[in-house]
Amino acid sequence: MDAKAKKILNKTFWSAQGWKPAGTRLPFAGEEFEYAKSKGVMFDPVTMTHDECVSRIRYLLEHEVTKDRVAAAFLHSLSTRKVHLRSGLSSYALTSNLPQHKYSDKLLERASYSHCFYCNDHKLMTHDEWNNADINILNFERVKWGGVRLNWLLYCWMDIELLAKEEPVEVTSEDVQILKNLLAEVDACAETDSARKLEKRWKDVLSSNQYERDVMMEIWGYAGILASEERLGPERGRGTDFVSVDTWLGIDRYAKEKVEYYFGTYL
Repeated sequence: MDAKAKKILNKTFWSAQGWKPAGTRLPFAGEEFEYAKSKGVMFDPVTMTHDECVSRIRYLLEHEVTKDRVAAAFLHSLSTRKVHLRSGLSSYALTSNLPQHKYSDKLLERASYSHCFYCNDHKLMTHDEWNNADINILNFERVKWGGVRLNWLLYCWMDIELLAKEEPVEVTSEDVQILKNLLAEVDACAETDSARKLEKRWKDVLSSNQYERDVMMEIWGYAGILASEERLGPERGRGTDFVSVDTWLGIDRYAKEKVEYYFGTYL
């Protein structure tokens, strides 16, 4: 990723004080924006229907982005800390079995994620269309922490499309060892440990900050690696804003079949 373009993206949304108020952000115009856009880091507003978004995702997954490519990108990110390569795993997991469909095919009156039956069934949040949607903020979150709105259909499309444009990456023995260490820490959790306890355990085996570790747990949750039983009661969420791992506990461990499915080639 071009360093200058990354810096422009970062300063558009972030300062030493944190998020910049919307009214103080750089305009999506001018020399700096055009430079970042030329490097594939910033983009013009997106206007697209849900149906077009699904079609684009299906095309990318059928012709350009494979499971092996997603796995390699994720592993490569562990030693390099290129966090923008990580959420391809969750984007792939959430959409790889999503059938081609139209928003209007089957609408739900009440839904957990989307009024579109098929997107709701795959835990994807979506609209029937986007008009001048800002995906720069989505890419900023992807580049800074590894993603935030991981189960947004629009994010999944952007994430997969950008991954398709990445150069092939090398997976090293260090990457594989980090993966093994992360899994070992899951196994070492007490049965009642929450996701927050796991995040703290990962601090010693992964060069990262808390926000990056939080996102990686969410990615593993959506990928089915940190799968959990639905639970009610005081342990749910544990005062956090976790989504895919909000009910995960140490007793759940990790799904060995999912680890094998994605990373078996390297283990």
